[in-house]
Amino acid sequence: MPAKKATTTTQPDGFSAEERAAMKGRAAELRAEGKKGAKAADGLQALLDGIAAMDAEDRALAERVHVTVSATAPDLVPKTWYGMPAYANADGKIVLFFQNAGKFKYRYATLGFQDEANLDDGDIWATSYALQKWTPAVEKKVIALVKAAIS
Repeated sequence: MPAKKATTTTQPDGFSAEERAAMKGRAAELRAEGKKGAKAADGLQALLDGIAAMDAEDRALAERVHVTVSATAPDLVPKTWYGMPAYANADGKIVLFFQNAGKFKYRYATLGFQDEANLDDGDIWATSYALQKWTPAVEKKVIALVKAAIS
């Protein structure tokens, strides 16, 4: 499949409209997390709302990622991060996230891992994976990655 060219328009300050929206979303997330009485349930609801707003293909992948991560690593806290479904450790640090293809008009969705993930493997290792469709083999790989990330 040939790569699709991104159709984002860069503003004079160097940020696309999609990037600006992600930054505004992150600022809103930080404000919500800082409010008294903020609960983990609020993060879960924000994550589910974010998934519901995705187009059908991305939503189907995000739902499978959510079910798989929740079952494999129930101690990770669901939340959003720059508007993307994400999962954090007890300290609130993001371990992994799902970036839908439509977010930045990419050709594929991405399952990404942050520094908190224990995926180190020598001097070079992958920190993100393209997701185009959900299969039993993909599920098995995601489960293995999540288990390694939280080990």
